[in-house]
Amino acid sequence: MKTFNELKASAKTQIKGKIGILFAMFLIMIVIVIGVSIALSFVPVLGSIANHLVNAAFYLGGAWVFLRIAKGEEVSVGNIFYGFEDLWTAIKAQFFMGLFTLLWSLLLIIPGIIKTYAYSMTFFILAENKGMSVLEAITLSRKMMNGHKMDLFLLFLSFIGWVLLVVITFGIAEIWVYPYFYATLTNFYLSVKEDYMSKLG
Repeated sequence: MKTFNELKASAKTQIKGKIGILFAMFLIMIVIVIGVSIALSFVPVLGSIANHLVNAAFYLGGAWVFLRIAKGEEVSVGNIFYGFEDLWTAIKAQFFMGLFTLLWSLLLIIPGIIKTYAYSMTFFILAENKGMSVLEAITLSRKMMNGHKMDLFLLFLSFIGWVLLVVITFGIAEIWVYPYFYATLTNFYLSVKEDYMSKLG
């Protein structure tokens, strides 16, 4: 497993020269999500469902984009819509991850939080393994994250300073922080996957 410094250093290198494209993707996501929320605000339940569906597609699309970047491949703004090409998979992933987390949360809050981290690599797995079933991806994420859930929690904590910077700059810093964070998270996934594969022999 690579250190946080190594993950972040790789992320900085990977997004260099791509901030404009990545920020454009981010803006598109925000505009569409907000647009859907406003357009369907008069139907609360329908609006909430539509919002979740759109978010699910962007989660999958975002994972696909940053995996390409991590592997040194070129991306374009339109690639952010990749998740809509396999919308049903994205929807099922969002649904089952939420369902399983909820069921664990009914026992106690802590198990629910732990499972959130356990399932956190699901969209990366689906983006990298087109055709894999959602339940297989969730199971694989759980196995890969065995022994790494605290690592992910600490990685999130290491970005608190950046989150504060976004707040005090009224969101302007998000132009750089969003790509940096997501690229780091992608490298975390690849490192965890490598660690898991090495244990399989």
